[in-house]
Amino acid sequence: MFVSKALSINSKNHLEIGGCDCVDLVNNYGTPVYVLDESLIRENCRLYKNAMDKYYDGNGMVLYASKALSTMAVCKIVEQEGLGLDVVSGGELYTAMKAGVPMDRIYFHGNNKTCEELELAISNNIRRIVVDNREELKRVNDIASKQGKVVNISFRIKPGIDAHTHDFVQTGQIDSKFGVALENGEAIEIIGEAAKMKNVKVAGVHCHIGSQIFDLEPFKLAAKVMLEFIAKIKNEIGLEIEELNLGGGFGIKYTMNDDPIEYDHYIESVSKVVRSVCEEKGIKLPFIVMEPGRSIVASAGITLYKVGAVKDIKDVRTYVSVDGGMTDNPRYALYQSRYDALIANRADAPKVQDVTIAGKCCESGDLLAKDIKMPEIQAGDILAVLATGAYNYSMSSNYNRIPKPPIVLVKNGKSRVIVKREDFDDIIRNDIIPEDL
Repeated sequence: MFVSKALSINSKNHLEIGGCDCVDLVNNYGTPVYVLDESLIRENCRLYKNAMDKYYDGNGMVLYASKALSTMAVCKIVEQEGLGLDVVSGGELYTAMKAGVPMDRIYFHGNNKTCEELELAISNNIRRIVVDNREELKRVNDIASKQGKVVNISFRIKPGIDAHTHDFVQTGQIDSKFGVALENGEAIEIIGEAAKMKNVKVAGVHCHIGSQIFDLEPFKLAAKVMLEFIAKIKNEIGLEIEELNLGGGFGIKYTMNDDPIEYDHYIESVSKVVRSVCEEKGIKLPFIVMEPGRSIVASAGITLYKVGAVKDIKDVRTYVSVDGGMTDNPRYALYQSRYDALIANRADAPKVQDVTIAGKCCESGDLLAKDIKMPEIQAGDILAVLATGAYNYSMSSNYNRIPKPPIVLVKNGKSRVIVKREDFDDIIRNDIIPEDL
């Protein structure tokens, strides 16, 4: 019935998540409010870690891609479950540091890391910097030299894989801002250059072919291409690559029409390709890394809103306005992303009408869903948008000077705040009126 196993309906006909009544959550914390099921996050972490241990004999590491949802509490949860962390900014790295994530479990990605970010990463001895380009390689080597260190690096490689996904989240092809390409020889050249540098050690190669992918074959092909490249590096440069990072991008069920791969099945299938190609090419099995993010937290989250008005434009459209919108979930505005939704205070009400869910921003494109089948809705109802645990809070903004919602973590019928609700003082906190105004 639901896109997430975290959800149920109680005897009051109210939606529950993590054993907590959503109407009670709204009464306690207000709206909009993000809600996360801690147990499901932990279950997803364990699914990945157990599969990695099983199919690679423990010769690997699962990294949580923290760009999906970076808070100190979430970082602490995934660290407790034995995962590492993939960060893509100084802010994400600082959050991980403050959460107590061990530095030897942190990988730093990104296509344009600043010198300040690289200095923070190198001075704190994180496990790996994933180098994106020549300029960054030079920066890393220079900073490492000044600090008297040798830094372990990987290179982000574009393997040229068509992941059959949205153009905006397709990152494995040659025409991408990320990484260096195989097709034009750029990748082998930059690794050859790095092998001669004194303050970096090339430990691995990395690829990421896209996001929200439901097809298994692109992942298998990416593994094959990357291992053939590792063999090429060994044969042409004499460098044995120790680590292969296969990225993330595994699809999740946003609506009942989505049919994602079982994640342990992905790991099992790709491991067979990895072992086969290693044997064929005469290379040792590398340490395998993968980076799930969305698939760990998305289905564990919902967002609750209060309906403010219902506007029925006869023979045109019915707009349902809520007290949030693109400021707490910009994914519809960016990608026309589809979600499932229901009325939390009448959770099993039949869906009988097509409506468009509109946010409160002064922007025509501020929508959460268009022409979605819903029950009859009235002002004061509580709207629950499902599977919002990833890329909602992370991409939220203060457009129109709207404060960001809190995040509430639920487990076994108990709730606690892990990110406080912003207020108007938070909005103006960094504003300054110069004395000469």
